[in-house]
Amino acid sequence: MSRPTLAVWKFASCDGCQLTLLNCEDELTDLLRALDVAYFPEATRAASPGPFDISLVEGSITTPADAERIVEVRRLSRCLVTIGACATSGGIQALRNTADVDEYRRLVYPRPDLVAVLDRSTPIATHVTVDVELPGCPVDRHQLLEVIDALLHDRRPRLPTYGVCVECRRAEAACVLVSRGLACLGPVTRAGCGALCPRHGRGCYGCFGPQEAANPSALSDRLVAEGTPRRDVVHLFRTVTAGAEPFRREAARQEEARQEEADRS
Repeated sequence: MSRPTLAVWKFASCDGCQLTLLNCEDELTDLLRALDVAYFPEATRAASPGPFDISLVEGSITTPADAERIVEVRRLSRCLVTIGACATSGGIQALRNTADVDEYRRLVYPRPDLVAVLDRSTPIATHVTVDVELPGCPVDRHQLLEVIDALLHDRRPRLPTYGVCVECRRAEAACVLVSRGLACLGPVTRAGCGALCPRHGRGCYGCFGPQEAANPSALSDRLVAEGTPRRDVVHLFRTVTAGAEPFRREAARQEEARQEEADRS
C-alpha cells in the first residue's frame, strides 16, 4: 500500500516555517515512515508532479505569478494547509497594504518597470480554499505535527483557540501588562508560542494572530487611556500579523483617531 504524499510549497516568506518541520528531528523518522515526501525543495531533490495528499503552504501572495501558481497548487492538493503568519494573514509584508507600493518600487529599484509585484500582500485563503490554517511566526512544531497526524488519521486537529494569557498563567509568569505597564497583545492573541515574550519580560507581539472572539478595541482603548500614544498602539497591531482582519481594523481605527486628534490640535 502506497504512503500518503506530502508537498511543501514556498511563496513570499522567510522559510522559517519550513525549517520548523525540518527541526522536528526526533519525529522525522516516524514522519518519513508515514509519508512520502514528494515535493519539498528545501529538503530534497524529489519533484513529483503530483497530485499530493497533503500540501503545506508557506508564504503570502505578493506577485501576479504567485497568484496563478497557488491556484495550480490547490488543484494538485487533496488537503491544503497554510503554515505561518505569512500564509494565514499576509505576514510582515502585509505592511505594504497601508503604503504606496509604486513609490517604494521607484525608490528601491533602478528599473521599477521590471518588478512585477502586487499592491497588497494577501493570505492564501484570499485566493483558494484552505482546509487548515496554522498561524505563528514561525509555526509551533507541536501544532504542526498535530495537524499532520490528524490528517493522516482523518480527524480534526486539536489546536488552541484561547489566548496567550492562558499560557502566561500556566507558566506562572507575571503579567507584563499589569505589573510593568507594558503594551502587550497577549489578551487578544492566539496561544501557541508558550508566552515566549511575556515570560522574558516583554509584551506579546501577536505572532500567532487574533484568538477567537478577540476584542482588540477594548485592549487598545485601555492602553491609550493609560498613556500609550496612539501611534505606538497602531505599530503594535502592525507587525507580523498586520493583515489579520481584527488587527487590521483596529490599527486603522487608531490611526483615524490619531489623525483626528492631530487635526484638532
